[in-house]
Amino acid sequence: MQLQEAKARRARRLITGAAIAVVVLAVAAGAVVIASLQGGGSVGPTGGAAAAGRRDLPPWSLPANTSDAAKAVGLRVGPMEGTAAHFHSHLDISVNGQPIAVPANIGVDPASGQMSELHTHDERGVLHVEAPTADGRYTLGQVFTEWQVRLDAEGIGGLDNSNTDSLRAYVDGKRFQGDPATIQLTAHRQISLVYGPRDATDDPAASYAFEQGE
Repeated sequence: MQLQEAKARRARRLITGAAIAVVVLAVAAGAVVIASLQGGGSVGPTGGAAAAGRRDLPPWSLPANTSDAAKAVGLRVGPMEGTAAHFHSHLDISVNGQPIAVPANIGVDPASGQMSELHTHDERGVLHVEAPTADGRYTLGQVFTEWQVRLDAEGIGGLDNSNTDSLRAYVDGKRFQGDPATIQLTAHRQISLVYGPRDATDDPAASYAFEQGE
């Protein structure tokens, strides 16, 4: 009799343990599904977070080495540009009505000439994505991390939102709500960052005249 009761207790423990394991696996699977839905696919390769960097006033010069910062956000740096994905976005920055230049050679190693898959060639504000894979997702925050200039929902560089001034972001001429560092770079997307008086009337560009072949 005691042996039968012991076997019964052991069977109940096994059933309970199996049930708990099923619940744990179900929760984990649900978390993976939710994460994949929220993530919107692979990010190029890690972008999306606020850009950490200098908190000084403009103009913001090119740092001595931007390739290390590119690697820090998961961007590939190599001797030649990839061709699986090749497109361009454009960035305008205005502070109190004055244009701020986006420097050439963001994401380029000056010593070796190697470049990250997200980079600039000149000061027009054209952001080049030339990547070896086609499944990446790239963000404005990655550009600013390479540039080593802070960008988040509260400001840009050393310019913070205040009672009188604020940072506004526009995509193709339309106001972007949220952290501008999360703006995704896509083909021929026009991005405008405007910092100045809150009551100013902004006139962001809706498009940019890319050169032939861009």
